[in-house]
Amino acid sequence: MGKIIVIDDDAVCRRLLTEQCTRLGHATEAVGSIEAGTALLAHWPADLVFLDVSLPDGNGLEALPVLQGLPSMPEVIIITGTGDANGAELAIKNGAWDYLQKPLSNQEIHLHVRRALEYHDKKMLHSDQISLKRDGIVGGSKAISFCLDQVARCAATDSGVLITGATGTGKEVFARTIHANSRRAQGPFVVVDCASLPEQLVESILFGHVKGAFTGAHADRIGLVELANNGTLFLDEAGELPLDMQKTFLRVLQERVFRPVGKDREHTSDFRLIAATNRDLTDMVAKGLFRSDLYYRINTFNIHLPSLREREQDIEKLVMSFVFSICRRNRLPIKGVVPETLETLAAYHWPGNVRELENVIEKALIAAAPEPVLYPIHLPPEIRLSRIRTKVSEKRGQAPTAADPDAPFAPERLTTPATRLPFKEYRRLLTNDIERHYLRQLLHETEGDIAKACAASGLSRSRLYDLLKVHSLTGSADPSPA
Repeated sequence: MGKIIVIDDDAVCRRLLTEQCTRLGHATEAVGSIEAGTALLAHWPADLVFLDVSLPDGNGLEALPVLQGLPSMPEVIIITGTGDANGAELAIKNGAWDYLQKPLSNQEIHLHVRRALEYHDKKMLHSDQISLKRDGIVGGSKAISFCLDQVARCAATDSGVLITGATGTGKEVFARTIHANSRRAQGPFVVVDCASLPEQLVESILFGHVKGAFTGAHADRIGLVELANNGTLFLDEAGELPLDMQKTFLRVLQERVFRPVGKDREHTSDFRLIAATNRDLTDMVAKGLFRSDLYYRINTFNIHLPSLREREQDIEKLVMSFVFSICRRNRLPIKGVVPETLETLAAYHWPGNVRELENVIEKALIAAAPEPVLYPIHLPPEIRLSRIRTKVSEKRGQAPTAADPDAPFAPERLTTPATRLPFKEYRRLLTNDIERHYLRQLLHETEGDIAKACAASGLSRSRLYDLLKVHSLTGSADPSPA
């Protein structure tokens, strides 16, 4: 017997769903608002939630991540009185079980309840049995826990994995974690940095060569593909792989055979491919910059890593982990960190993500020298300025400055004394501000219509969704844009 909650302000629909779910033998509760549903889920963990889109206290799609992040990890079926293809896409991309349009038939309800609960039971059983080796992945936020769940699922297979996310989010760390938890863990983990492959030597580096195959080939060389035999080949920055090499590499993926430069016979290599990129490959495919057949081959399983801003609650754990590892690596006494330092770090927007945080902590430890504790004064100026601007704005009741992602972009702030920083730092502080302001205006002017927003902005649908996620915006009109 499962536990089901219906969140819908339509009394008729609530009664129908309650009656049918009860008839199937499941314990069912029904409420009419997001607030009431969240309160009920807090003490009555459900396995399945029917969630309406238009509710008195908000949009059901916006509540979807909150419901899915609960300990019971309920499946969520979105129900709506008005069919909306864009809303359906947003729901499915965010993990909803399905998106149904009213009126609902009894047969439809029975089928979805049975299938969703069947899946949920297996998912929870699988989750209880998994014990991941997660060296290097620090944090327990909802966003990172979701990614770890995906790691556990794909580690149990030999399928190709595409890891996406902004620079510095830890794509290689996740790739190594998948490898460490797979049946290939005892095999090699070979990295191919596509961004640094010399155009004239790509085939030689990937497939190897024999002595005399070309000028400078003074000895036989084994290629990276062959080195990855019985292990994992990690294709880092896959979007940078030269277009003319993509066709050749596609055949290698399909057949697991390759020919070293200068050799007259093919070699084989049994490897598992994991690719990573910070670029929008779907947009590159549309522009003819990346082969669609190769994209589908490497994108069997996709893991999108959150930015550090999306997992702010992990910052303290990451800081303490970096302090410990950096001090131990440099044979320094382990230093403490005062709360004010953590608050200052949490106020920063981290465009460079986890990699930037690690770099900042290393700089701070060097600045602290023999002192036993890290204080805010040990942090780089741009980090401290971010916190100071926020505090000054709060006290004066003024609009936040460029360091605050919720602030509208105001060109006049470009000349304020507070923002006289080195050019790179200054540009970095304002980039998020500009992006967020543009997206808010875009959603307002297109009334939240994703198709119109894509047409107006020139962004692909997937790229637009990624940007909305980074800036914590939803595909709905903002009633009061800056």
